[in-house]
Amino acid sequence: MGAPASSFVLPESASRGLGTRPFGVYVHVPFCATRCGYCDFNTYTAGELGSAASPASWLDGLRGELELAAATLGSPPPADTVFVGGGTPSLLGADGLAQVLDAVRQAFGLADDAEVTTESNPESTSPEFFAGLRAAGYTRVSLGMQSAAPHVLRVLDRTHTPGRPARAAAEARDAGFEHVNLDLIYGTPGERTEDLRESVETVLAAGADHVSAYALIVEEGTALARRVRRGELPAPDDDVLAADYELIDSLLRGAGLHWYEVSNWAASPEARCRHNLGYWLGGDWWGAGPGAHSHVGGVRWWNVKHPARYAATVAGGELPVADHERLTGTDRHLERVMLELRLAEGLPLDVLAPSGREQAGAAVGEGLLDPGAAAEGRAVLTGRGRLLADAVVRRLVD
Repeated sequence: MGAPASSFVLPESASRGLGTRPFGVYVHVPFCATRCGYCDFNTYTAGELGSAASPASWLDGLRGELELAAATLGSPPPADTVFVGGGTPSLLGADGLAQVLDAVRQAFGLADDAEVTTESNPESTSPEFFAGLRAAGYTRVSLGMQSAAPHVLRVLDRTHTPGRPARAAAEARDAGFEHVNLDLIYGTPGERTEDLRESVETVLAAGADHVSAYALIVEEGTALARRVRRGELPAPDDDVLAADYELIDSLLRGAGLHWYEVSNWAASPEARCRHNLGYWLGGDWWGAGPGAHSHVGGVRWWNVKHPARYAATVAGGELPVADHERLTGTDRHLERVMLELRLAEGLPLDVLAPSGREQAGAAVGEGLLDPGAAAEGRAVLTGRGRLLADAVVRRLVD
């Protein structure tokens, strides 16, 4: 731990086997038009950055980092997946996002069947935007909807109009996107059951083939956390969150979307997000951009956060690495249990220690793990188990 950017060297042992595991590229776009009250991601508004950084200097830095990345990896495999996240990638426009994908393509190349996703804010999209993305080679779009209820969007400081995400999803499909995701957040203070039901029904009517639904987390340092601390808003209630999750799962399942990860549902295996599956199944990925995280062969590192420092570091010919760590065998085992248990396919029981297998048996008896899957040698969460996934993980690894 503690290595400065100039001394970061990827150990040869880490790059050994590169290409035998899924390999993805994540690109972090740090720009937002406004800051949402619940968000603690590494993002900046134009007012916060001033003249210190711009999309142009960020893009120059991205190209430089990807060139250094390819040299660091030696002979990197073509990317199986690319995910452009943020921040608000759609602020770059279709032309800017085309340049992002060109930079990835030039540094690594793309597999013939590569999945290429970008996140987008519905308000900064249009039919022409989606047509441009398709022409550039994007195959998947993820739209931030969060809720269909205006008063919920106000609490979250979301600026899009309630009906815009569904229209954006339709525009994406008309442009030729087969795979469209809509994000939901549940448990926002003031959200009623009927509000959540309307949000899910809006998603289904929009024809999305993938839905991500996340419980609201009050992150320290955010505007939302300050409002909760002052007593202006109540903190999310665990019982309400559990009931909300069960409602979401029931409505999506009834419409033919099935969970494949605790917070994600898809209409078919092809609709699943392959990039995120790479994370959950222990793949390799290079995270490019300010604050982005990477992982290759048991070594994890993360970039400097501020866009100006990021661009300056890359311009000096150095990888913009802020710090790194080498995962121990214990670390990797814990992460495997924690991540694979969240998947519908679950975790092979034989990777657990004897005490973990004993705990798995007890969890089956308590209705937390599926008995049929356990009989076939796998730990698979039940509906109740998904609500208590973190606690189940702790039991299996203690």
